[in-house]
Amino acid sequence: MKRRTVLMAALPVVVAVALLIGGIVERERALGKLRHVAEAQSVAAVQIIAPTPGPAKRPLVLPGTVSAWYQAPIFAQVSGYVHAWYVDYGAAVKAGQLLATIDTPSLDAQYAAARADVHVAEANYHLAVVTAKRWLALAGTVAVSQQEVDVQVAGAEARKAELESAQQNLARYAALEAFKRVVAPFDGVVTARLTDVGSYVNAAGGDLSVRGASTELFTVADVHAVRVFVSVPQDDADQLVPGLTAVIHLPSKPGNLIEAKYLTTARAFSTNTRTAVTELMVDNSNHALWPGTYVDVTFQVPSDPKVVTMPEEALIFRAAGTQVAVVDANNRVHLRDITLGHNLGTTVQVTSGLAAGDRLVNNPPAGLLEGETVQPVTPVPGYASAQTSAPGTPEQPPRPQLADDDGHASTP
Repeated sequence: MKRRTVLMAALPVVVAVALLIGGIVERERALGKLRHVAEAQSVAAVQIIAPTPGPAKRPLVLPGTVSAWYQAPIFAQVSGYVHAWYVDYGAAVKAGQLLATIDTPSLDAQYAAARADVHVAEANYHLAVVTAKRWLALAGTVAVSQQEVDVQVAGAEARKAELESAQQNLARYAALEAFKRVVAPFDGVVTARLTDVGSYVNAAGGDLSVRGASTELFTVADVHAVRVFVSVPQDDADQLVPGLTAVIHLPSKPGNLIEAKYLTTARAFSTNTRTAVTELMVDNSNHALWPGTYVDVTFQVPSDPKVVTMPEEALIFRAAGTQVAVVDANNRVHLRDITLGHNLGTTVQVTSGLAAGDRLVNNPPAGLLEGETVQPVTPVPGYASAQTSAPGTPEQPPRPQLADDDGHASTP
Protein backbone atom coordinates (compact mmCIF):
# COMPACT_ATOMS: atom_id res chain seq x y z
CA MET A 1 0.00 0.00 0.00
CA LYS A 2 2.83 2.33 0.89
CA ARG A 3 4.69 1.46 -2.37
CA ARG A 4 1.62 2.22 -4.42
CA THR A 5 1.29 5.54 -2.72
CA VAL A 6 4.93 6.41 -3.61
CA LEU A 7 4.37 5.46 -7.26
CA MET A 8 1.25 7.56 -7.47
CA ALA A 9 3.14 10.50 -5.97
CA ALA A 10 6.10 10.07 -8.38
CA LEU A 11 3.98 9.72 -11.54
CA PRO A 12 3.38 13.49 -12.02
CA VAL A 13 7.08 14.15 -11.61
CA VAL A 14 7.94 11.53 -14.25
CA VAL A 15 5.37 12.99 -16.67
CA ALA A 16 6.72 16.50 -16.11
CA VAL A 17 10.30 15.38 -16.68
CA ALA A 18 9.25 13.53 -19.88
CA LEU A 19 7.45 16.57 -21.20
CA LEU A 20 10.45 18.73 -20.38
CA ILE A 21 12.85 16.39 -22.15
CA GLY A 22 10.49 16.14 -25.17
CA GLY A 23 10.24 19.93 -25.39
CA ILE A 24 14.01 20.31 -25.23
CA VAL A 25 14.50 17.69 -27.95
CA GLU A 26 11.87 19.35 -30.18
CA ARG A 27 13.40 22.76 -29.67
CA GLU A 28 16.86 21.47 -30.54
CA ARG A 29 15.44 19.89 -33.67
CA ALA A 30 13.78 23.18 -34.68
CA LEU A 31 16.98 25.06 -33.95
CA GLY A 32 18.87 22.62 -36.15
CA LYS A 33 16.46 23.21 -39.00
CA LEU A 34 16.71 26.95 -38.55
CA ARG A 35 20.50 26.72 -38.48
CA HIS A 36 20.43 24.70 -41.71
CA VAL A 37 18.14 27.23 -43.37
CA ALA A 38 20.27 30.15 -42.15
CA GLU A 39 23.43 28.55 -43.48
CA ALA A 40 21.73 27.88 -46.83
CA GLN A 41 20.40 31.43 -47.03
CA SER A 42 23.76 32.94 -46.13
CA VAL A 43 25.21 31.63 -49.44
CA ALA A 44 23.98 33.90 -52.24
CA ALA A 45 22.43 32.18 -55.25
CA VAL A 46 23.90 33.76 -58.39
CA GLN A 47 23.22 33.16 -62.04
CA ILE A 48 26.27 32.10 -64.00
CA ILE A 49 26.97 32.96 -67.62
CA ALA A 50 29.95 32.54 -69.90
CA PRO A 51 31.62 35.10 -72.21
CA THR A 52 30.98 34.55 -75.91
CA PRO A 53 33.22 35.15 -78.95
CA GLY A 54 32.75 38.51 -80.60
CA PRO A 55 30.98 38.94 -83.96
CA ALA A 56 32.87 39.18 -87.25
CA LYS A 57 31.16 42.55 -87.81
CA ARG A 58 29.83 45.05 -85.34
CA PRO A 59 27.26 47.80 -85.87
CA LEU A 60 28.35 51.42 -85.70
CA VAL A 61 25.30 53.67 -85.27
CA LEU A 62 25.78 57.40 -85.87
CA PRO A 63 23.42 60.37 -86.37
CA GLY A 64 23.09 61.72 -89.90
CA THR A 65 21.45 64.59 -91.76
CA VAL A 66 19.76 64.31 -95.15
CA SER A 67 20.60 66.94 -97.76
CA ALA A 68 19.29 67.38 -101.29
CA TRP A 69 21.41 66.21 -104.21
CA TYR A 70 21.35 69.80 -105.51
CA GLN A 71 19.88 72.77 -103.66
CA ALA A 72 19.84 76.31 -105.02
CA PRO A 73 18.65 79.49 -103.31
CA ILE A 74 17.29 81.74 -106.08
CA PHE A 75 17.92 85.47 -105.69
CA ALA A 76 16.69 88.38 -107.79
CA GLN A 77 19.13 89.79 -110.33
CA VAL A 78 17.16 93.02 -110.96
CA SER A 79 15.57 95.64 -108.75
CA GLY A 80 11.82 96.02 -108.73
CA TYR A 81 8.56 94.71 -107.31
CA VAL A 82 7.26 91.14 -107.48
CA HIS A 83 4.45 91.16 -110.00
CA ALA A 84 3.31 87.55 -109.41
CA TRP A 85 4.55 84.17 -108.19
CA TYR A 86 3.38 80.89 -109.74
CA VAL A 87 4.64 78.05 -107.51
CA ASP A 88 4.43 77.44 -103.78
CA TYR A 89 6.00 75.16 -101.19
CA GLY A 90 6.34 71.55 -102.32
CA ALA A 91 5.65 72.23 -106.01
CA ALA A 92 7.49 70.00 -108.48
CA VAL A 93 9.14 72.16 -111.14
CA LYS A 94 11.09 71.57 -114.36
CA ALA A 95 14.25 73.32 -115.48
CA GLY A 96 13.34 76.72 -116.95
CA GLN A 97 9.82 76.75 -115.48
CA LEU A 98 8.59 80.22 -114.53
CA LEU A 99 8.54 80.80 -110.78
CA ALA A 100 7.80 84.53 -110.55
CA THR A 101 7.87 87.79 -112.54
CA ILE A 102 9.25 91.17 -111.43
CA ASP A 103 8.11 94.65 -112.48
CA THR A 104 11.15 96.87 -113.19
CA PRO A 105 10.09 100.35 -114.42
CA SER A 106 13.58 101.79 -113.96
CA LEU A 107 15.21 98.95 -115.85
CA ASP A 108 12.64 99.21 -118.64
CA ALA A 109 13.50 102.89 -119.07
CA GLN A 110 17.22 102.16 -119.15
CA TYR A 111 16.63 99.42 -121.71
CA ALA A 112 14.69 101.83 -123.94
CA ALA A 113 17.45 104.44 -123.60
CA ALA A 114 20.05 101.82 -124.57
CA ARG A 115 18.08 100.99 -127.72
CA ALA A 116 17.96 104.69 -128.61
CA ASP A 117 21.70 105.00 -128.04
CA VAL A 118 22.24 102.17 -130.50
CA HIS A 119 20.16 103.97 -133.14
CA VAL A 120 22.17 107.18 -132.60
CA ALA A 121 25.45 105.28 -132.79
CA GLU A 122 24.33 103.55 -135.99
CA ALA A 123 23.42 106.88 -137.62
CA ASN A 124 26.72 108.46 -136.60
CA TYR A 125 28.64 105.46 -137.88
CA HIS A 126 26.88 105.47 -141.26
CA LEU A 127 27.54 109.22 -141.63
CA ALA A 128 31.20 108.73 -140.73
CA VAL A 129 31.55 105.93 -143.27
CA VAL A 130 30.04 108.03 -146.09
CA THR A 131 32.25 111.01 -145.19
CA ALA A 132 35.37 108.84 -145.06
CA LYS A 133 34.61 107.41 -148.52
CA ARG A 134 34.30 110.90 -149.98
CA TRP A 135 37.61 112.00 -148.48
CA LEU A 136 39.27 108.86 -149.71
CA ALA A 137 38.02 109.66 -153.24
CA LEU A 138 39.76 113.06 -153.07
CA ALA A 139 42.99 111.63 -151.71
CA GLY A 140 46.01 112.41 -153.92
CA THR A 141 44.57 115.63 -155.29
CA VAL A 142 45.36 119.21 -154.34
CA ALA A 143 41.85 119.57 -152.85
CA VAL A 144 42.65 117.73 -149.59
CA SER A 145 45.69 116.76 -147.64
CA GLN A 146 46.54 113.24 -146.63
CA GLN A 147 46.27 114.33 -142.98
CA GLU A 148 42.63 115.26 -143.40
CA VAL A 149 41.87 111.98 -145.19
CA ASP A 150 43.44 109.97 -142.35
CA VAL A 151 41.40 111.93 -139.77
CA GLN A 152 38.13 111.14 -141.52
CA VAL A 153 38.99 107.45 -141.83
CA ALA A 154 39.94 107.28 -138.13
CA GLY A 155 36.71 109.08 -137.24
CA ALA A 156 34.72 106.37 -139.02
CA GLU A 157 36.56 103.70 -137.03
CA ALA A 158 35.80 105.56 -133.78
CA ARG A 159 32.12 105.75 -134.69
CA LYS A 160 32.19 102.00 -135.33
CA ALA A 161 33.63 101.40 -131.87
CA GLU A 162 30.96 103.62 -130.32
CA LEU A 163 28.31 101.58 -132.12
CA GLU A 164 29.74 98.33 -130.80
CA SER A 165 29.84 99.78 -127.27
CA ALA A 166 26.20 100.85 -127.55
CA GLN A 167 25.23 97.42 -128.84
CA GLN A 168 27.01 95.70 -125.90
CA ASN A 169 25.27 98.03 -123.47
CA LEU A 170 21.94 97.15 -125.09
CA ALA A 171 22.78 93.45 -124.81
CA ARG A 172 23.52 93.93 -121.09
CA TYR A 173 20.13 95.52 -120.49
CA ALA A 174 18.48 92.82 -122.59
CA ALA A 175 20.06 90.19 -120.31
CA LEU A 176 18.78 92.05 -117.25
CA GLU A 177 15.32 92.21 -118.83
CA ALA A 178 15.39 88.40 -119.06
CA PHE A 179 15.96 88.27 -115.28
CA LYS A 180 12.51 89.77 -114.78
CA ARG A 181 11.40 86.17 -115.25
CA VAL A 182 12.58 84.06 -112.29
CA VAL A 183 12.91 80.44 -113.48
CA ALA A 184 13.90 77.11 -111.98
CA PRO A 185 17.57 76.18 -112.56
CA PHE A 186 16.88 72.42 -112.69
CA ASP A 187 14.20 69.81 -112.14
CA GLY A 188 13.29 69.63 -108.48
CA VAL A 189 10.97 70.62 -105.67
CA VAL A 190 10.33 74.10 -104.26
CA THR A 191 11.32 73.84 -100.62
CA ALA A 192 10.93 77.54 -99.78
CA ARG A 193 9.03 80.59 -101.06
CA LEU A 194 10.17 83.71 -99.25
CA THR A 195 8.45 86.40 -101.28
CA ASP A 196 4.98 87.69 -102.10
CA VAL A 197 3.22 89.96 -104.57
CA GLY A 198 4.37 93.56 -104.16
CA SER A 199 7.58 92.69 -102.32
CA TYR A 200 10.50 94.90 -103.29
CA VAL A 201 13.62 93.06 -104.45
CA ASN A 202 16.99 94.37 -105.53
CA ALA A 203 19.79 93.21 -107.78
CA ALA A 204 22.04 92.45 -104.81
CA GLY A 205 19.83 89.67 -103.47
CA GLY A 206 16.14 88.98 -103.01
CA ASP A 207 13.38 90.23 -100.74
CA LEU A 208 14.41 93.13 -98.55
CA SER A 209 13.45 92.69 -94.91
CA VAL A 210 12.83 95.49 -92.44
CA ARG A 211 16.57 95.69 -91.74
CA GLY A 212 17.42 95.80 -95.42
CA ALA A 213 19.01 92.33 -95.55
CA SER A 214 18.29 90.40 -98.72
CA THR A 215 16.99 86.83 -98.79
CA GLU A 216 16.29 84.39 -101.57
CA LEU A 217 12.96 84.39 -103.37
CA PHE A 218 12.75 80.60 -103.68
CA THR A 219 14.77 77.52 -102.84
CA VAL A 220 14.67 74.63 -105.29
CA ALA A 221 16.04 71.19 -104.39
CA ASP A 222 16.78 68.22 -106.62
CA VAL A 223 15.73 65.18 -104.55
CA HIS A 224 15.89 62.37 -107.11
CA ALA A 225 18.78 61.28 -104.90
CA VAL A 226 19.90 62.64 -101.53
CA ARG A 227 23.15 63.01 -99.71
CA VAL A 228 23.47 61.89 -96.09
CA PHE A 229 26.18 63.58 -94.06
CA VAL A 230 27.58 61.69 -91.07
CA SER A 231 30.33 62.69 -88.64
CA VAL A 232 32.44 59.58 -88.09
CA PRO A 233 34.63 59.44 -84.94
CA GLN A 234 38.38 59.34 -85.37
CA ASP A 235 38.64 55.81 -83.92
CA ASP A 236 36.45 54.42 -86.72
CA ALA A 237 37.67 56.56 -89.62
CA ASP A 238 39.90 53.75 -90.97
CA GLN A 239 36.73 51.87 -91.93
CA LEU A 240 35.76 54.56 -94.48
CA VAL A 241 36.78 52.88 -97.73
CA PRO A 242 35.15 52.67 -101.19
CA GLY A 243 32.47 50.01 -101.34
CA LEU A 244 31.32 50.60 -97.77
CA THR A 245 27.55 50.44 -97.34
CA ALA A 246 25.26 51.62 -94.59
CA VAL A 247 21.63 51.34 -93.56
CA ILE A 248 19.50 54.44 -92.96
CA HIS A 249 16.81 54.29 -90.31
CA LEU A 250 14.17 56.96 -89.76
CA PRO A 251 13.07 57.18 -86.11
CA SER A 252 9.59 58.13 -87.32
CA LYS A 253 9.33 54.91 -89.39
CA PRO A 254 10.54 51.96 -87.31
CA GLY A 255 11.53 48.97 -89.41
CA ASN A 256 11.84 50.96 -92.64
CA LEU A 257 15.51 50.47 -93.57
CA ILE A 258 17.08 52.23 -96.55
CA GLU A 259 20.42 51.27 -98.08
CA ALA A 260 23.05 53.99 -98.56
CA LYS A 261 26.30 53.97 -100.52
CA TYR A 262 29.56 55.57 -99.49
CA LEU A 263 30.57 58.55 -101.65
CA THR A 264 33.47 60.34 -100.01
CA THR A 265 34.88 61.70 -96.78
CA ALA A 266 36.54 64.97 -95.85
CA ARG A 267 39.89 63.28 -95.05
CA ALA A 268 40.27 65.70 -92.16
CA PHE A 269 39.05 65.79 -88.58
CA SER A 270 37.25 68.63 -86.89
CA THR A 271 39.34 69.91 -83.99
CA ASN A 272 36.15 70.48 -81.97
CA THR A 273 34.57 67.03 -82.34
CA ARG A 274 37.44 64.84 -83.65
CA THR A 275 35.14 63.52 -86.33
CA ALA A 276 35.36 63.39 -90.13
CA VAL A 277 32.43 64.49 -92.27
CA THR A 278 31.40 61.55 -94.45
CA GLU A 279 29.01 61.69 -97.39
CA LEU A 280 26.64 58.88 -98.39
CA MET A 281 24.23 58.65 -101.32
CA VAL A 282 20.68 57.27 -101.24
CA ASP A 283 18.39 56.71 -104.22
CA ASN A 284 15.31 58.81 -103.49
CA SER A 285 13.22 58.30 -106.62
CA ASN A 286 10.14 57.77 -104.44
CA HIS A 287 10.85 61.04 -102.54
CA ALA A 288 10.65 59.21 -99.21
CA LEU A 289 13.49 61.24 -97.70
CA TRP A 290 13.15 65.00 -97.31
CA PRO A 291 16.10 67.39 -97.06
CA GLY A 292 16.92 68.22 -93.46
CA THR A 293 15.65 64.90 -92.08
CA TYR A 294 17.46 63.41 -89.06
CA VAL A 295 18.35 59.73 -89.54
CA ASP A 296 20.27 56.99 -87.76
CA VAL A 297 23.06 55.60 -89.94
CA THR A 298 24.27 52.07 -89.19
CA PHE A 299 27.60 50.90 -90.56
CA GLN A 300 28.66 47.25 -90.37
CA VAL A 301 32.38 47.48 -89.63
CA PRO A 302 34.79 44.54 -89.23
CA SER A 303 35.40 43.28 -85.72
CA ASP A 304 37.84 40.78 -84.18
CA PRO A 305 35.98 37.54 -83.30
CA LYS A 306 38.80 36.64 -80.87
CA VAL A 307 37.73 39.44 -78.54
CA VAL A 308 35.14 38.04 -76.13
CA THR A 309 31.90 39.83 -75.32
CA MET A 310 29.68 39.90 -72.26
CA PRO A 311 26.36 41.51 -71.29
CA GLU A 312 26.49 44.98 -69.81
CA GLU A 313 24.55 43.94 -66.71
CA ALA A 314 27.48 41.73 -65.59
CA LEU A 315 29.77 44.76 -65.16
CA ILE A 316 30.71 46.10 -61.72
CA PHE A 317 31.60 49.77 -61.37
CA ARG A 318 33.37 50.56 -58.11
CA ALA A 319 36.21 52.72 -56.85
CA ALA A 320 38.69 50.10 -58.05
CA GLY A 321 37.46 50.58 -61.62
CA THR A 322 35.57 48.36 -64.04
CA GLN A 323 35.40 44.76 -62.79
CA VAL A 324 33.58 41.47 -63.21
CA ALA A 325 32.81 38.74 -60.68
CA VAL A 326 34.43 35.44 -61.70
CA VAL A 327 33.46 32.22 -59.88
CA ASP A 328 36.19 29.58 -59.47
CA ALA A 329 35.82 25.78 -59.18
CA ASN A 330 35.19 26.09 -55.43
CA ASN A 331 32.32 28.54 -56.04
CA ARG A 332 34.28 31.44 -54.61
CA VAL A 333 34.01 34.91 -56.10
CA HIS A 334 37.03 36.77 -57.43
CA LEU A 335 36.67 40.39 -58.53
CA ARG A 336 38.76 40.85 -61.66
CA ASP A 337 39.77 44.09 -63.36
CA ILE A 338 38.95 44.21 -67.08
CA THR A 339 39.48 46.54 -70.04
CA LEU A 340 36.48 47.30 -72.21
CA GLY A 341 36.45 47.60 -75.99
CA HIS A 342 33.59 48.70 -78.21
CA ASN A 343 30.03 48.92 -76.96
CA LEU A 344 27.83 46.63 -79.08
CA GLY A 345 24.51 47.70 -77.64
CA THR A 346 23.43 45.19 -75.00
CA THR A 347 26.90 43.62 -74.93
CA VAL A 348 30.42 45.00 -74.68
CA GLN A 349 33.80 43.80 -75.86
CA VAL A 350 36.40 42.89 -73.24
CA THR A 351 39.93 43.32 -74.57
CA SER A 352 41.78 42.08 -71.47
CA GLY A 353 41.11 40.45 -68.11
CA LEU A 354 38.58 37.85 -69.28
CA ALA A 355 38.83 34.49 -71.03
CA ALA A 356 36.25 32.48 -72.93
CA GLY A 357 36.05 29.74 -70.28
CA ASP A 358 35.46 32.01 -67.28
CA ARG A 359 32.27 31.73 -65.23
CA LEU A 360 30.73 35.16 -64.70
CA VAL A 361 28.11 36.31 -62.23
CA ASN A 362 25.32 37.90 -64.19
CA ASN A 363 23.77 40.99 -62.60
CA PRO A 364 25.94 40.69 -59.45
CA PRO A 365 24.53 41.93 -56.11
CA ALA A 366 25.79 45.29 -54.92
CA GLY A 367 27.31 43.75 -51.79
CA LEU A 368 29.22 40.95 -53.49
CA LEU A 369 32.71 40.66 -51.95
CA GLU A 370 36.05 39.15 -52.91
CA GLY A 371 36.32 35.53 -51.76
CA GLU A 372 32.62 35.20 -50.93
CA THR A 373 31.10 31.75 -51.46
CA VAL A 374 28.11 31.65 -53.78
CA GLN A 375 25.66 29.07 -55.04
CA PRO A 376 25.72 29.00 -58.88
CA VAL A 377 22.38 28.44 -60.58
CA THR A 378 21.31 28.48 -64.20
CA PRO A 379 19.44 31.58 -65.41
CA VAL A 380 15.69 31.57 -65.40
CA PRO A 381 14.36 30.71 -68.90
CA GLY A 382 14.15 33.90 -70.94
CA TYR A 383 16.58 35.80 -68.73
CA ALA A 384 19.91 36.74 -70.30
CA SER A 385 19.03 34.50 -73.22
CA ALA A 386 21.74 36.10 -75.31
CA GLN A 387 24.42 34.44 -73.19
CA THR A 388 25.11 30.77 -72.63
CA SER A 389 25.34 29.32 -69.16
CA ALA A 390 28.84 28.45 -68.08
CA PRO A 391 29.73 24.74 -68.41
CA GLY A 392 29.27 22.72 -65.26
CA THR A 393 26.69 25.05 -63.74
CA PRO A 394 24.18 22.99 -61.72
CA GLU A 395 20.47 23.39 -61.93
CA GLN A 396 18.99 25.64 -59.28
CA PRO A 397 18.44 23.50 -56.12
CA PRO A 398 15.17 23.61 -54.22
CA ARG A 399 14.97 25.97 -51.27
CA PRO A 400 15.18 24.40 -47.77
CA GLN A 401 11.74 23.89 -46.24
CA LEU A 402 10.40 24.01 -42.72
CA ALA A 403 7.34 22.27 -41.36
CA ASP A 404 4.70 24.42 -39.75
CA ASP A 405 2.65 23.51 -36.71
CA ASP A 406 0.22 21.55 -38.87
CA GLY A 407 2.95 19.50 -40.46
CA HIS A 408 2.73 21.30 -43.87
CA ALA A 409 5.93 22.24 -45.65
CA SER A 410 6.69 25.94 -46.10
CA THR A 411 9.52 27.78 -47.85
CA PRO A 412 11.17 30.60 -45.90
